[in-house]
Amino acid sequence: MADAIALDGFLDEETVSGLRGSSARFRIFVSPTDERTDEMILPCTVEDPAMAAAVLYDLVPGDLVRVTGYVRLPRTPDEPMWLDVTDLELLQTAPPRTDLDTAPTSMLERYGPYVCWFDADTSEVEVFTEAGDWVGTAPEPNGLGELLEAFEQRQAASGD
Repeated sequence: MADAIALDGFLDEETVSGLRGSSARFRIFVSPTDERTDEMILPCTVEDPAMAAAVLYDLVPGDLVRVTGYVRLPRTPDEPMWLDVTDLELLQTAPPRTDLDTAPTSMLERYGPYVCWFDADTSEVEVFTEAGDWVGTAPEPNGLGELLEAFEQRQAASGD
């Protein structure tokens, strides 16, 4: 059997129970380099009952986790690729989110290695790095990609 791999990534969405009651499935957003073409969403499965419970009840979207496990490649074109997780470590909790059921006026969302501030009173989106450095303001949510690409190009040009 191949060696296990370890990946750091952000929990992409809510976790779900696995096909067996003591397992869990989730997806992580992995960005190993500063190149957007290297980013991917990786499906993960946890079979260990204690770890599955932690995934289901303790983690939230946007948490930064380190997963260790074995990549399972598809055997047929209609099967997915996934990571069979054998170890899971919470590296950083997600920024607090406003409860969406109470009609929020603003909220923080993690977008890969960036934190975005959405304000219901305006269409603009304020963007920071996860370290708190200012990235810029997107005139609307659809402009986030252009803002982040321009920021990454400036960072690459300055050697940071």
